[in-house]
Amino acid sequence: MAMSQPFGVSCRGGLNTNLNQLEMLAQPGVATELLNFEVDADGGYRRVNGYNNFGDTQPNGSNRILGLFIYADGVIACSGDGIFFSIDGEDAWLQINKASVASSGDNFSTFTGRSAAARTNQLQSTFSLFEGNTDYGEVIICDGINKPFLFKMTGLGDLNTRTFFASEITVSGTTAPLVGAVHDKHLVVAGASTAKNTIFFSATSDIDNFSGTGAGSILLDDQVVGLKSFRTDLIIFCKNSIFKLININNSSNIAIVPITKNVGCLNSHTIQEIGGDLVFLSPDGIRSVAGTARIGDVELGSVSRQIQAVIKDLSNSITNFVLTSAVLRSKSQYRLFYATTSATPAASRGIIGTLTANGFEWSETQGIQALGFASQLNFEGIEKHFHGDNNGFVYEHDIGNTFRNGTTAFNVIAKYVTPNYDFGDIGTRKTMYYVKVSLSPEGVVLPKLRVRYDYEDREIPQPLDYTMTGIPIPAVFGAVNSTFGSAVFGTSKDPMFRQAIEGSGHVTSFRFSTEDSNPPFAINGLYIDYVPSGRR
Repeated sequence: MAMSQPFGVSCRGGLNTNLNQLEMLAQPGVATELLNFEVDADGGYRRVNGYNNFGDTQPNGSNRILGLFIYADGVIACSGDGIFFSIDGEDAWLQINKASVASSGDNFSTFTGRSAAARTNQLQSTFSLFEGNTDYGEVIICDGINKPFLFKMTGLGDLNTRTFFASEITVSGTTAPLVGAVHDKHLVVAGASTAKNTIFFSATSDIDNFSGTGAGSILLDDQVVGLKSFRTDLIIFCKNSIFKLININNSSNIAIVPITKNVGCLNSHTIQEIGGDLVFLSPDGIRSVAGTARIGDVELGSVSRQIQAVIKDLSNSITNFVLTSAVLRSKSQYRLFYATTSATPAASRGIIGTLTANGFEWSETQGIQALGFASQLNFEGIEKHFHGDNNGFVYEHDIGNTFRNGTTAFNVIAKYVTPNYDFGDIGTRKTMYYVKVSLSPEGVVLPKLRVRYDYEDREIPQPLDYTMTGIPIPAVFGAVNSTFGSAVFGTSKDPMFRQAIEGSGHVTSFRFSTEDSNPPFAINGLYIDYVPSGRR
């Protein structure tokens, strides 16, 4: 009687497009395709959440969303030639780019009655927040087309009980900076088309004053792309180099210090802070700027080697895309999205990098068109995520089970493909008996399993797809999915689902996929039972 052999796989490592087939034999847990799955920081691949409409109205009709920021108890959206605010997206969005407001502020009636400050259709916007002494701080918006715009709001409760302030900021020496950052009580701006190599900084604690005491400008020898306040320094990302500004409050010791003159940043909207570090998109990959224990010492390293082919395609066509990124702190994730302004949401792509104990592990997305993205703690300290698309809609990101095109929902297409396994002996044919899958379902799920032998050799019978039905839903008292008759009390949180399979080959690969509106689920690992030919 033939004796079966076990083969176990733990789902770790994420997407890897750089390893050849032999190299993957040493890393069976990686994926050759990982679409609309996210790597869990503790192991396993989980199908991503969907996203839902943020209310029923668009901020500015069909004008695309090119900037979002979580402010106070709501969201600021930049769309077309207007800037808008909403608490819940249900009522009409409040246009906040008003003509100059008196220093004492406006009540709701006066503010809404003011005419809008004329603005040219915006490019992608960057946002900075100066905490100040107000309830919510002061937000500054730069877009490279208009003067920086300052907005603040005070008061709690309904909008009609609050006080509003709005004004444009005049920067001495330039007109329309592209990027801005608040650093050590200064507003720093840069990237204006008329002064691409110059940074400008305001007076101390006087962010709309660029001519007073403590204000100034510094000329660099490279074009400024982005700014980020990081620890005690301001990191200046340029086209071909990276610098840091030190001692901004000491006019006699203020200085620009090179970090590297060999690597630059492709796009300011890719710069994010995660895990006590900064990551950004460079021409040769996603890189980090890591501060070491030695004062003033900095090391640069690539964190995207596993998906270099994906990054190369993105970098080579970067002028065709609108890029945006965000950090989901609760998941230790860096998300980067790229889309053309003519693409549909369904065709829009992105990548997700989860920071694990082994560094970043990656996956891809399709179906999330994020031209503007906001991911922050709101006024109540709750982490929220929003994105906006080419059609002028704002969505609450990372919730629900479907994607959206406007108000129309569409299914999430998800796919995880394993490497080809030779089970330690490529010269022996193996007959498959079954595969056990360690799952974490979050409701009723129906993933499909495809088994392929010998690199899909047409001379070898390839079985039809299996639909994995009857997966038990673990029941937890108080959980939404713990419904009598569907959830099984006493079931393991991560049940092992056994699927009998047919066929044989020298190497075998497995594909798990869904295209539906069912809840997410995670695949934690595989246990494969097979029989080598000729063994008794």
